[in-house]
Amino acid sequence: MSNSSIKTHKIGVIMNGVTGRMGTNQHLIRSIAAIREQGGVKLSDNEVIFPDPILVGRNEAKLEKLAAETKVERYTTDLDSALADPNNSLYFDAQLTQLRAPAIAKAIAAGKDIYCEKPTGVTTEEAYELYNMAKKAGIKHGVVQDKLFLPGLQKLRWLIDSGFFGEILSVRGEFGYWVYTGEDQIPVQRPSWNYRKEDGGGIIVDMLCHWRYVLDNLFGDVKAVSCLGATHVKERIDEDGKRYKCTADDSAYATFELAGGVIAHFNSSWTVRVRRDDLLTLQVDGSRGSAVAGLRDCVIQSYNATPRPIWNPDIDSPIDFFDGWTKVPTNQVFDNGFKAQWELFLKHLVRPEKFPFPYDLREGAKGVQLAELGIKSWEKRAWVEVPALAK
Repeated sequence: MSNSSIKTHKIGVIMNGVTGRMGTNQHLIRSIAAIREQGGVKLSDNEVIFPDPILVGRNEAKLEKLAAETKVERYTTDLDSALADPNNSLYFDAQLTQLRAPAIAKAIAAGKDIYCEKPTGVTTEEAYELYNMAKKAGIKHGVVQDKLFLPGLQKLRWLIDSGFFGEILSVRGEFGYWVYTGEDQIPVQRPSWNYRKEDGGGIIVDMLCHWRYVLDNLFGDVKAVSCLGATHVKERIDEDGKRYKCTADDSAYATFELAGGVIAHFNSSWTVRVRRDDLLTLQVDGSRGSAVAGLRDCVIQSYNATPRPIWNPDIDSPIDFFDGWTKVPTNQVFDNGFKAQWELFLKHLVRPEKFPFPYDLREGAKGVQLAELGIKSWEKRAWVEVPALAK
């Protein structure tokens, strides 16, 4: 079939904050640029969606360089002009958290559809107001919830749907790695703002947004939280080689009570050394079996393969507890999780009746809510209820 017979839906995408680490790597290079390189998102044999991005940021030199590297024709430092262009129908935001809500509100007022990173606001009220604004404006809106699209969690979802676990009893998440402080000539892996509360930093704000959508979508709605944060490393070196005081939490230890009785606990830390299968692991224990999922792989142990240990600290264990676990095969091709969600949202824009998109700004507000209540729990040193946000 010739290209002339293919119907193309060209969507102008304003990509704001794309010069940041996540914006550049995951959203531009591995998602939008990759989609363009493959010829767009295929709806059928004769119909495709083709994104036409315009890169927006404060540094024109960075934008020019990034546009050249990714073969993007358009870039600007003037967000207002990009919003005023009727050919740009979608606004995407990957800025610093405190800049996100005002920019999204401006884009909603300009009649643009919205897709954005999380957290969607600095408070639950701010994030939820964006949802109300979008609903009133009648636009389409979505929030990045990338971990649901990881191969390891996709395999976990398949196990849940197939009934492998029987009754799910508990979930244990371990996330994190050692982030260098900038001393000893070893480069840091995360920007310094992550460790300054005044700049929107903190692992509770960052990661409890993720755990909210993982728990809600896989195991049950979060009903209550008990969270303890900590700033284990007190000082770090910034990008200019200057020492600064860490004012945000770098570790969080949180327990969640879910609808249906499942108990979940997540340790999240940038001050931990990894001795587990992956940077993120989720262990799910059920009455008929257990699974441990990482970013890409997942292993299972059924009821009949479960060993019967007996406590005896005086002898070496006769059981190798890593035996008896079976790797879930990879029976399908898993694309980059950010790209997979971008493709789903682009399909939703063109064919909403065929491709529903449940991860909207309300879901984003739920993530902010859990982070806010996690901090409240830490301050009160008490369990905190998590009320439902109205649709």
